[in-house]
Amino acid sequence: MRVHVIHENPDWYPPFAAAFDAAGIEHEQWLLGAGPLDLAEAPPPGVFWSRMSASAHTRGHPLAKEHTRAVLSWLRAHRRRVVNGRRVLELEMSKVDQLATLRAAGIEVPRTVAVVGPDDLLAAAGKLPTPFVLKPNQGGKGLGVHRFDSVDALAEHLASPGYQQPVDGITLLQEYLPAARPFITRVEIVAGEFVYAIAADTARGGFELCPADACGTDGGSLFSLREGFDHPIIGQYLDYAAKHGIEVAGFEFIETADGRLVTYDVNTNTNYNAGVEAVAPRSGPGAIAAFLGRLLDEERAR
Repeated sequence: MRVHVIHENPDWYPPFAAAFDAAGIEHEQWLLGAGPLDLAEAPPPGVFWSRMSASAHTRGHPLAKEHTRAVLSWLRAHRRRVVNGRRVLELEMSKVDQLATLRAAGIEVPRTVAVVGPDDLLAAAGKLPTPFVLKPNQGGKGLGVHRFDSVDALAEHLASPGYQQPVDGITLLQEYLPAARPFITRVEIVAGEFVYAIAADTARGGFELCPADACGTDGGSLFSLREGFDHPIIGQYLDYAAKHGIEVAGFEFIETADGRLVTYDVNTNTNYNAGVEAVAPRSGPGAIAAFLGRLLDEERAR
């Protein structure tokens, strides 16, 4: 009986492995992306934690998401306990899904136009105020996110060798949100509880704000603990997570120059920063290990 961690990037695993080891919890990685799945076999006993990333294709694992969909369906059919299961995977893979459901929950999100295929991008961009932001619907770490100050600048980008169509064919055009101060906030939740909030420096980091040590940054850390953060948005995030079956996530928002608090991302394969962890009141990986340990005990008692 152990924890099975479903993902595709072993470089992100050491902090979680250390937390499991410290708690005395047996664990193993399921690195998905290729290989057979025998549907006649039953899954092993234990608890399964899915942290598949929408950016898996950027690390040479283009089939990892489909592989995970198949595995999660198989686990569900056998009634295995899965943390961040099939519905959560779909939220991770689609910012359209995230933004639509956040808006429905009364949480403010950026004005967004989703464009399927490349042909209508310029026409759609022409209906937005400038500057505006282009980003892939399915992505992560801020990759493929660009600000444009004019439609002509976007046209040049689309015609350049550096332009890559999004992996699922859906591009988001969003209003640009000037920040009141040059950082975004990420609110970490585990098992229905607020763990802590971090601030990420956008002046130096731009759009690429992956907190994991494996992502690497030059010139010092971009991340710091946002001490004493207490805001009603935390309760809204917890309610949203409960409604959609999200048990581990980081919610990202920006406080704008005109006084808005705008949520733009739900990261269900959240990573943690070692510098923040060193000073935080509680550990993110530690909270996850404790939660999954409790679930293991429940499975043993069944």
